[in-house]
Amino acid sequence: MQRASKTMRLVMDWRAAVIAGLLAGGLTLLLRMILWSTVTGGSPWTPFHHSAAILLGQEVFTPTSPPEFGILAVGMLVHMGLSLFYTIVLAFIIHRWGLVVGIVGGALFGLAVYVINYYSLTLFYPWYSPLRSWLVLAFHVFFGATAGGLYEGLERDIYVLDEPPAAAPPVA
Repeated sequence: MQRASKTMRLVMDWRAAVIAGLLAGGLTLLLRMILWSTVTGGSPWTPFHHSAAILLGQEVFTPTSPPEFGILAVGMLVHMGLSLFYTIVLAFIIHRWGLVVGIVGGALFGLAVYVINYYSLTLFYPWYSPLRSWLVLAFHVFFGATAGGLYEGLERDIYVLDEPPAAAPPVA
C-alpha cells in the first residue's frame, strides 16, 4: 500500500500582524495629530473626531473645545480597529515577500484604502468628501508602508502540516 506524503506550508503570522497593526495605527494617529494641527492650524484632536464620526455621525466630525473624552475614546477605538483590520488584510496579501515588498506593497495598499474610503464610501458618509487632500493621502500611504514594513520585520516563519485525507477503512 502506498503512503501519501505530508507537506508543510507557510502561513501568515497573526502575532506579527496584530503588533504591526497596533504600532502602525498608533504612529499614524500621532503623526496625524501633529501634522493636522501644524499644517491646517486645526485642533490636534481632529483625527479622533474624524474616526468617531464613522460611528457617531456627522455631529461629532468637528472638534469641540474642550475635548470630550467619550468622542476621543470612540475615535481611538475606531481608528485602532480599522488599523488592525487593514493590517491583517495587508499581511495576508504580502506575507512571505520580504521587507521591500512589505513597504512598497503596503504603501500601494494605503493608496488603495484612501481611494476606496474617500471616493466610494463617501457615498454613505458624504461629510468625509472635504478630507480628500494630499495630507490625508499621505497619512494612508504612511500607514500602509509602516504596517507592511513592520509586519515583514516581525514575521516569523510558521509552518503547518497538511495532512493527507485519511484512507477509507476497509469494508468487511
